[in-house]
Amino acid sequence: MDAFIDDLFSLKGRQALVTGGSSGIGLAIASALSRAGAAVVLTARRADPLAEAVRTLRAEGGTADWIDADLGDRDATHQLADTLLEQYGAPDILVNSAGVNIRPPLEELTESDWDRTLRTNLDAPFVLGQRFGPRMAEKGWGRIINIASQQAVRAFGNSGAYGVSKAALTALTRSQAEAWSARGVCVNAIAPGFVHTPLNEAVFRDPVRTEAMARRTMAGRNSELGDFTGVAVFLASAASSYVTGQTIFVDGGFSAT
Repeated sequence: MDAFIDDLFSLKGRQALVTGGSSGIGLAIASALSRAGAAVVLTARRADPLAEAVRTLRAEGGTADWIDADLGDRDATHQLADTLLEQYGAPDILVNSAGVNIRPPLEELTESDWDRTLRTNLDAPFVLGQRFGPRMAEKGWGRIINIASQQAVRAFGNSGAYGVSKAALTALTRSQAEAWSARGVCVNAIAPGFVHTPLNEAVFRDPVRTEAMARRTMAGRNSELGDFTGVAVFLASAASSYVTGQTIFVDGGFSAT
């Protein structure tokens, strides 16, 4: 049984890059990949939270390091790729979890808000995919996991530029899968349910709205960070070798109601 499970899900010998890896869903996924055996590099804007996250992963027995980068800046995104290739080589697994969610009513959304959102949530996954996807394909194995959103398919909560960026990210997922799946690179997206992360902090300060969101699910509760770890390990492992181009909703049935 142990050998069977290892053959399916072990990530030993794999290298992973997790953007937005210092907190929230990114950190939860990074921890899961690390515990499954991958060597993990985290990236986010701020060095101190990254260093703390790496200490946590190492305390769990994992191999982890970090590179700070502002993925809202295209030049910085390329510099991140350059640094990773120089110091660690091309990743086997890329998790695009970094994101920004600016929530004014649409008529108050500025062009600067729009540009910042699209650069971080869509352009960065595109750029990193362009830098690493062909290298994965050359090796004949790779995994790209994009973190999408309920707002990719429905508008609520001033979805604005965020919803547009996440809908486009699911389309990018399909395009990347079309480009590289025949050469062993599986590309999928995870659409989380309503989960308490820094992006959703403002919403969770409203207990009435928080409870209303929980009631909309079939499971009767909002998401927890641990809900995403199993599906992330699955999508990063050999077990998902015939799963590609998909957006998997991990939301307690929210999207089915």
